Amino acid sequence: MNIDFKDKKALVRVDFNVPLNDQYEITDDTRIQAALPTIRHILDNGGSAILMSHLGRPGKKLNADGTINREKYTLQHLVGYLSNALDTSVVFSTQTVGSRSVILADELKPGEILLLENTRFEPGEKTGDKDFARRLAALADVYVNDAFGTAHRAHASTTTVADFFDADKKTFGFLMESELKNAQRVLNTPGRPLTAIIGGAKVSDKILLLEKLIELADNIIIGGGMAYTFLRAQGGQTGQSLVEEDKITLAGELLKQAKASNTQLLLPYDSVIADAFSEDAKKDTVPSHEIPDGWMGLDIGPKARVAFAEVIAASKTILWNGPMGVFEMPSFAEGTKNIALAVAKATSKGAFSLVGGGDSVAAVKQMKLADEVSYVSTGGGAMLELLEGKTLPGVAAIQG
Repeated sequence: MNIDFKDKKALVRVDFNVPLNDQYEITDDTRIQAALPTIRHILDNGGSAILMSHLGRPGKKLNADGTINREKYTLQHLVGYLSNALDTSVVFSTQTVGSRSVILADELKPGEILLLENTRFEPGEKTGDKDFARRLAALADVYVNDAFGTAHRAHASTTTVADFFDADKKTFGFLMESELKNAQRVLNTPGRPLTAIIGGAKVSDKILLLEKLIELADNIIIGGGMAYTFLRAQGGQTGQSLVEEDKITLAGELLKQAKASNTQLLLPYDSVIADAFSEDAKKDTVPSHEIPDGWMGLDIGPKARVAFAEVIAASKTILWNGPMGVFEMPSFAEGTKNIALAVAKATSKGAFSLVGGGDSVAAVKQMKLADEVSYVSTGGGAMLELLEGKTLPGVAAIQG
């Protein structure tokens, strides 16, 4: 961060969109922990921090009378945790902007923290409203964007607000810098071979990423539900597996593009199949091209796991986005677990590994392997768009 924070109030966009249980207790503090180094740096260097974030999607789950459920989505739930994590008191404003926020911001002294109410309680947040952004900016001297998870959104607090600060008074926080640096390492200076492991349910969610990777990667491993659309494009019998019928032709085109680009695109040789989408369903293992009617592929099979692990072991750069099966069900988690272990093992032998995307991140955490890979991204959608080659609005707002 290239700003002298001494005696300055820093407006910091963080990503505190953390999961809460029914008692409004934090069940996964990863995003908050990721923001702490930036906040501490500001305080340690004589500044004060005005924190702003969204929490959940309050506009999508309204009360019966059409109002926002403020009790459920208020950032006040996080005050106690933040106070303990930073070992200092945190002042909370029940407003995001307004007279109360202005008074509390004015009273803020070096070393102190003010947390503003949920930015999405304001209708101008998601529309990138200039007046709302101007009122946020007026609270502080400098602006720091450390919310990579929302950098792909052109919202008021992530993008528009930067317009009200001169170039030397706005910067990225440490988390944003780290996310961008690690993504650029994969995109611009990867060690070879570069292997991308792409999973998840739908081809349609990963079209742009796959097109980019066909140009960039040496190997692309495809698992999860999306594999069956590719298998159908090859003429395979996929039973009741998830197949996007309107994307079969596209999958065929991507297979051709990969061949023309000399990119090895690997599909699972075999699959663990079930006669129902259920943990208790009957199971079997068959070649992925030969799934009988009434059965569906829910995980990659043992031969696929071995083949994929061999490719991963020989890689110098690894990108993983998406699980290999329905890993939330223990009966269909082995494929994803095997991939996680293979990535961790390759990393221990010198490969650079980047894990991005909610489900693959959840998998490495579930297996306690987050510290065994090179970098775990905090932003699913943002990382996906960055890897696709898109310019993120929250990044462009700082870089110009």
